[in-house]
Amino acid sequence: MGSIGRKAHTLENGNILGYQEKYARKLVREANGFDNVIFEIQNEPWSDQPALADVINPYLRPPGRDTYPNSVDLAGESSIAWQARVVEWITKEESSLPNRHLIAQNYCNFRLSIRKLLDDVDVVNFHYAYPEAALLNYGLGKAISYDETGFLGREDDAYRRQAWNFMLSGGSVFDSLDYSFTPGHEDGTDLEPNGPGGGSPTLRRQLHVLRDFLQALSLADLRPDVQTVKHASGVTARTLSVPGREYGIYLDGSGPSEMILELPAGHYVGEWVDVRTGNIEKSETFRHAGGHKVLQAPNFQNGIALRLKKVAR
Repeated sequence: MGSIGRKAHTLENGNILGYQEKYARKLVREANGFDNVIFEIQNEPWSDQPALADVINPYLRPPGRDTYPNSVDLAGESSIAWQARVVEWITKEESSLPNRHLIAQNYCNFRLSIRKLLDDVDVVNFHYAYPEAALLNYGLGKAISYDETGFLGREDDAYRRQAWNFMLSGGSVFDSLDYSFTPGHEDGTDLEPNGPGGGSPTLRRQLHVLRDFLQALSLADLRPDVQTVKHASGVTARTLSVPGREYGIYLDGSGPSEMILELPAGHYVGEWVDVRTGNIEKSETFRHAGGHKVLQAPNFQNGIALRLKKVAR
């Protein structure tokens, strides 16, 4: 991209800025009657004006250590100034309209503790997000979004595992580049290898299992929990809970696995859920005196989930 192109999303872009404002305000007006719209200020703004903030693997040698796909790049100051102006256009235009929509800021790739968000931002978008993107920023009270994935081949397992790991770490949104949607296959049924990623009706059904799993819990009350699972042998555990009441636990990897929980005293019922089908693989019912409780997961491949609730008896 030439120097002129790199200024397109800055305040130093000449007469382009006026057209950008007209376009943004028109989009806001036209979309105002729809309740399923989120306004993202700019997709991947760090591509225009990058500022290196971190690296994923610091043991790589330069220059690969400091470049994508190992770099964590933020948008530079000139980009942030332009994005702030776009937010002003959106909020001012909506101030005279009936409805207000969420605004999303695309922050960076992978994961990073957010230093500062633009005013009036509701959703923070990460691309190719690690679970830490949600865990590090959960306390901000913003919706943390896994806003794009899709370059890990065609197999559903990779994207399903990403979704469970992220959402069970406190994420709010998961979406992927789905290459089964193509011209002539607007229903998402194209299974030819026509892109660098996956996506299929099967994957979408599997993501529906994740949605159903979460909605069967007290979703609004759940919080990330790194205390309840003391250890899960051979796998990674991700937990959301309402402590002392209910727990959603995802084990990433393959079994067998013995899991040690720290639970208060009470009577518990649980269901081990097949993350592909939603089928109940095993039920748990036990009375617990408090402290450590060992549970044995049924055999599984590439993930299994446990929904555990304390009940009155």
